[in-house]
Amino acid sequence: MSNPPILPTEVTQTLATAIGEAGITANVGLIERLLTNAIGLGTDPADKLDLKIASAALTEMRAAFALFAPFTHVPKVTVFGSARTKPDDVAYQQTKRVASELAERGWMVVTGAGPGIMQAAAEGAGPDLSLGVSIRLPFEEKPNSSIANGHNVAMKYFFTRKLMLVKESSGFICVPGGFGTLDEFFELLTLQQTGKSEPTPIVLLDEPGGRFWTDFRDFLNQHLLGADVISPDDFGRVVLTDSVCEAADEITGFWRNYDSLRWVGDLLVLRLRREPTEEEVAGLNERFGTMLTRGTIRKRGPLRHELDDEDRLGLPRLACRFDPYQVGSLYRLIRAINGLSSAPDPLAAPAVTSPDDLR
Repeated sequence: MSNPPILPTEVTQTLATAIGEAGITANVGLIERLLTNAIGLGTDPADKLDLKIASAALTEMRAAFALFAPFTHVPKVTVFGSARTKPDDVAYQQTKRVASELAERGWMVVTGAGPGIMQAAAEGAGPDLSLGVSIRLPFEEKPNSSIANGHNVAMKYFFTRKLMLVKESSGFICVPGGFGTLDEFFELLTLQQTGKSEPTPIVLLDEPGGRFWTDFRDFLNQHLLGADVISPDDFGRVVLTDSVCEAADEITGFWRNYDSLRWVGDLLVLRLRREPTEEEVAGLNERFGTMLTRGTIRKRGPLRHELDDEDRLGLPRLACRFDPYQVGSLYRLIRAINGLSSAPDPLAAPAVTSPDDLR
């Protein structure tokens, strides 16, 4: 992270005074950094367009953060798909059903708030469990009628919109679509592949008997994997299905026992909902030991960094030195952890645990 510009002492003091007078007491250092960088843009050779982009992006992110804030502790799934899909299309009905199923399981649905698949997902979840992040386009500017009043934020820029469509969600469903849908799908894979996003379930949902996603996978395997520009396990992060129940089960089941992870140096710490038995840990080592750079998978308590941050302190842990070049295979380990006999009952386990519940 680059350092903020160095401002004259009197300016720094004025900022500190303004923050205090505004009644801000939390995250003061970050607020100071934001203000310092804003002033720095004025002292830099930034032209008017640069400043308009920065100002609009910050304004949009602030509005989006405010939209999502009341629902922090509600699990969310983002649904991607074409705005051109018609209500009588099979994909539309599939989307409506899977959104309804997830809503019944206590999940909110996040969409781009436009027509087509976005409308279908919002209809299925219902207005109270739908959140929209719309884009200002001639054919998508108004949120669809199934988004409740106040449950939508409008964006000028695609990059801020894509941030909010991904940031708050614990699962993703992609329905056959065009450039935008494929762009969003590849963004998910890129974030996962590069470690910029923690593992989350990604489902490619087709119509019954459809081949959109299977043909797409075959193309990737032939041309991308064949050219050695992706890894063999990169597509292992994704579940392809034409079953609404299987899609919903993958989204919710991913969090059956697995809670979260954290890298501390080269040590990977996996936080679980239930502590595994010694025999189960031995079984995991037998199956996944070749994915480690050294040592074994073992049970342990919170690390010092986790204690300092009060990070998921109430959860049992597994720690190992997982080979970062095999991070795609991490999904196999997570699914194995979810399948342990000691894991919570799928119907009894919460979908997503709030950090505040664990302190």
